Amino acid sequence: MTRSSALGPQAREEALAAMTHDERELDVLVVGGGVVGAGTALDAVTRGLSTGLVEQRDLASGTSSRSSKLVHGGLRYLEMLDFGLVREALQERGLLLTRLAPHLVRPVPFLYPLTHRGWERPYVAAGLTLYDGMAMLGALANLGGEMGVPRHRHLSRRAVQRIAPDFDPASLAGAIKYYDCQVDDARLVLTIARTAASHGAHVATRVKVTGFLREGERIVGVRARDLEHDRDLEIRARVVINAAGVWTDEIQELVGGRGALHVQASKGIHLVVPRDRIRSEAGFIVRTEKSVLFVIPWGRHWIIGTTDTAWNLDKAHPAASKADIDYVLGHVNAILREPLDHEDVVGVYAGLRPLLSGESEPTSRISREHTVVTPVPGLVMIAGGKLTTYRVMGRDAVDAAAHSLTSTLGLTVRPSITDRVPLLGAADWETRSNQRVLLARRSGLHVARVDHLLGRYGGLIDDLLGLIAARRSLALPLEGAEDYLAAEVVYAVTHEGARHLDDVLTRRTRISIETFDRGVAAAPGVARLMAEELGWDDARTAEEVDHYLRRVEAERQSQLKLTDQEADEARVVVGDVV
Repeated sequence: MTRSSALGPQAREEALAAMTHDERELDVLVVGGGVVGAGTALDAVTRGLSTGLVEQRDLASGTSSRSSKLVHGGLRYLEMLDFGLVREALQERGLLLTRLAPHLVRPVPFLYPLTHRGWERPYVAAGLTLYDGMAMLGALANLGGEMGVPRHRHLSRRAVQRIAPDFDPASLAGAIKYYDCQVDDARLVLTIARTAASHGAHVATRVKVTGFLREGERIVGVRARDLEHDRDLEIRARVVINAAGVWTDEIQELVGGRGALHVQASKGIHLVVPRDRIRSEAGFIVRTEKSVLFVIPWGRHWIIGTTDTAWNLDKAHPAASKADIDYVLGHVNAILREPLDHEDVVGVYAGLRPLLSGESEPTSRISREHTVVTPVPGLVMIAGGKLTTYRVMGRDAVDAAAHSLTSTLGLTVRPSITDRVPLLGAADWETRSNQRVLLARRSGLHVARVDHLLGRYGGLIDDLLGLIAARRSLALPLEGAEDYLAAEVVYAVTHEGARHLDDVLTRRTRISIETFDRGVAAAPGVARLMAEELGWDDARTAEEVDHYLRRVEAERQSQLKLTDQEADEARVVVGDVV
């Protein structure tokens, strides 16, 4: 069954109506709209299961929009001897890059700086040889031998100076250049969810699960609250799959604490600085006493991160403290000619990783491997994992649900096929890329604008160009955020499920971290565009802008505090818009 992939306001109402219909019962209801939840919904619906997904906030509003934005195997897990996780992640990297999402995932070069003469080069080279070898084995197994990225190579100290002139030569003995991949994490989640919707899944955001429906010991659905319209709902499903990430423990409490998972939230913060502050043709890694720090090319910026510290405060709005920012700056400055300071930082964001715990070890040592459990009949819970392996996590969660459906209800569930289901925008991306000059000529846009749209929407660029053809004013860049077009805001509302100003400025676009004022100047114009599509009156539009400005100020204040406790108190002053 193929349906429209648009996640506009009408689609949300239709999804809720379908999920709450008295005479219907879903095969699978997924709770959680991050990358794991979206991937689980896609896996379930493409196996022929009637599927719904509910998310209490926005798609990717938690961990899945606040990552390092890397699709990678995880070099540091080699040092932890977690070979299985690295091999699996590299195989998924290859699938995403070459088959599933080539329009969203792209290779990015990294330098591994060598600071010691003698032993360090052969040690690092051995690890990267293993890394490339695992990637090639995964490609041979599933991709016809196409690894998708070049192999690593050695660089002398002089070669490093040509590639990265802002490295401090006194700190370097050379480097090894290798490749991984990057993605806009929130856009990946959105695209997975829209792909699931196009195959028949019902997707609704701003729906909070408040309890479970039971028949005896078995879970047969959920009680929920539609936060947009203040109404209570009941959604019946043969199996409920919880993919709530750092909220896993809270969901377990709704079934009386019966569960085998304990998730430790680990905070990671990232800084965004202008690209011209570090002259380098490649990203790079900085070793720290606990882990590694990535400096990642991101358009006209660098993303620098991350930290890895336990977090037991507000999960919806984790805060970066001044101590966090100082830590990141201190480590990256160790190998730069011209050190960065706080004035160089354009944006800051903090996210929480859902790490499976059980031992009293620091979060930087807890494995990122995932676990699936069935604590009570009719309920499957999945936690752990990483962005890169979302598809495997979704497959494993639906496998557990399939076991329940088969053993108790006698249903036959087919195996997962998501390794062969390209995401929306992948199919025509290469063709449209070849036509970029023609598309620019026809649309009146600069070729650079077309490239920008291709990198965000792939083959779905046709939708954006159609909007622009119908309303020429949508070809204009946004005031205060000229990298983006007005059409992208309208499309975010009509097709991408954006319901609030925050959704557009922080996830559908990255204006909140890519502009020095963090989107303050762009907010009024974006809100006006959204108001036209969502029917907001002047008061509601002003309320959305005011909430966003207060959120930005709360974040700025939190980043001046020295401790997590103080930063959290400053940040939670402004919650979600209601």
